[in-house]
Amino acid sequence: MRPVRTRIKICGIREPAHARVAAEAGADAIGLVFHPASPRLVDAETAARIATSIPPFVATVGLFVDADAAAVRAVLARVPLDLLQFHGKETPEYCGQFGRPYMKAVAMAAGTDLLEWSRRFSAARALLLDAHVPGTPGGTGQTFDWAAIPRDLPIPIVLSGGLDAANVGRAIREVRPWAVDVSSGVEMSRGLKDPKRIVEFIGNVRREDAGLSA
Repeated sequence: MRPVRTRIKICGIREPAHARVAAEAGADAIGLVFHPASPRLVDAETAARIATSIPPFVATVGLFVDADAAAVRAVLARVPLDLLQFHGKETPEYCGQFGRPYMKAVAMAAGTDLLEWSRRFSAARALLLDAHVPGTPGGTGQTFDWAAIPRDLPIPIVLSGGLDAANVGRAIREVRPWAVDVSSGVEMSRGLKDPKRIVEFIGNVRREDAGLSA
């Protein structure tokens, strides 16, 4: 059973103005990247400004990749994050230690058993499914085989990996995810968001939802 409305997360935001554009266009969540190797890295001071610049009921999500637990706590002490997103090899015990709800990213390599991931990370709010690109934890702009996603998973799915305004409607029809997550698909260059593409992406999600509900 699909959600009445597909939730939308715009990830890799680095400027308060882009966060406000996303929120005003209808985004449900803003993603802030704290992975040092990412071109979308944001420091805690900037992240705090972004988080406090958006209106109520828009969630702030902090993305980490195999970070030292002390580093995660240092960010949490300065940035009002609503949800944590873990993109590395973190264990369920690691993910659950911070007193915040979290979702676990899964790189969809061949043979990935999502039922087993759902069992291991049963305390997660969702599994975020991304393309498998060796050596890169996410944000590659590549899609994966959506047919590999079971329809009977006991946990909400956030679909990521290569989404953009052109393909998000088909993704929603084929996968029926709880939410979609976009980063590179709304950028004018790597790490630099394009407000027009953000608005177009969100508009296409809403149009697809309206068509499915008709």
